[in-house]
Amino acid sequence: MSRSMPNIIITGTPGVGKTSLCESLASSTNLQHLSINRVAKERNCYEGWDEDSQSWIVDEDKHRREQQLLDAIEDEVRAGGYLLDWHACDLFPDSWIDLVIVLRSESNNLYDRLKARKYSEKKLQENMDAEIMEVLLAEARDAFDKDVIVELQSNNPDDIESNVGRIGAWIAQWTLQNGGATAEDGDGAWEARASKR
Repeated sequence: MSRSMPNIIITGTPGVGKTSLCESLASSTNLQHLSINRVAKERNCYEGWDEDSQSWIVDEDKHRREQQLLDAIEDEVRAGGYLLDWHACDLFPDSWIDLVIVLRSESNNLYDRLKARKYSEKKLQENMDAEIMEVLLAEARDAFDKDVIVELQSNNPDDIESNVGRIGAWIAQWTLQNGGATAEDGDGAWEARASKR
């Protein structure tokens, strides 16, 4: 199935700014923000809640739950036009994805953000370790071609603005190269906004 709009994964350690970036991009482009955490909760794709780590459990029957999650979003995502917001990216078939953005944050910024979320010490340390060890970047490199992976910093509002501009320009270029909607098709204001950033 050919798409007229790209699908982009926005991934990274919890706290790096995935949701903020997705919301900013969704408001300045024709792409829709799809929070995979929200879909997983709504479609009961979690096994349960782990009090110790203060997170949802997906490991009990991981393959079945991942397939359930993919089935829940397949028709929408295969059509294109989504910003997939999740802390992992290796779940998604590479045929669905046009760009993988791995957000990174400096340790002190990430620590402060996770502390403000009142993460338990265990969960805070696990996420700090994942960021320092570049776990999600390695996952992206293992799952997707290196040409579709972009690593971006997300330390402050200026970074978000810069990232929105950079990704917006990429979306405009992808859309033109793939025969998607353009400014002349009536809803191209987002391209103009993206190119001004």
